[in-house]
Amino acid sequence: MSIEASLMARSGAKCELCAAEQALDVYAVPASPSEDADHSVLLCADCRSQLQTAGDSNRWRCLSDSMWSPVPAVQVLAWRQLHFLSQQGEHWAQEQLDMLYLDDETRQWAEAGATHSAQDDDAEAPTLDSNGNPLQEGDSVTLIKDLEVKGAGFTAKRGTLVKGIRLTNNPLHIEGKVNGIQIVLVAAYLKKA
Repeated sequence: MSIEASLMARSGAKCELCAAEQALDVYAVPASPSEDADHSVLLCADCRSQLQTAGDSNRWRCLSDSMWSPVPAVQVLAWRQLHFLSQQGEHWAQEQLDMLYLDDETRQWAEAGATHSAQDDDAEAPTLDSNGNPLQEGDSVTLIKDLEVKGAGFTAKRGTLVKGIRLTNNPLHIEGKVNGIQIVLVAAYLKKA
């Protein structure tokens, strides 16, 4: 039996992450010990194209169901995507990760792929402003839209200058002071001053 036939039978001809029934294909889970059905999953085109991207994070809420799959390859992929989303600031993804139990071998497999891709992305991905200009430690930036600062009770207004920014380990965010409070800002809402 081919890998695709095995995965179709195992999944009931549905995407093993979101249960879609269209455009299914075999996806070999990266950092797997071998390329067989036990180390692959059946994914729809949407799931394949949006893995490890900062696209629509709400589409991944399906992981709250698929993370309970008895299939280790599905658990690994769900763990990695939840881990990625939690690093992007998605609190619901961290809550799901906190509930997910993986045995030691499966957790090592999941972390091996996540650690590898996170280090590669951080090493290669510069922090860019809304115009695609690279940002550096100490730069000054201007907000390009009003941003509600949750927990601080104020709105950072468009045009506010933020001086002496600090880069974070996430290339999508920077840290800076607004109204005397150190906050994390999304780089896509900033323009280099």
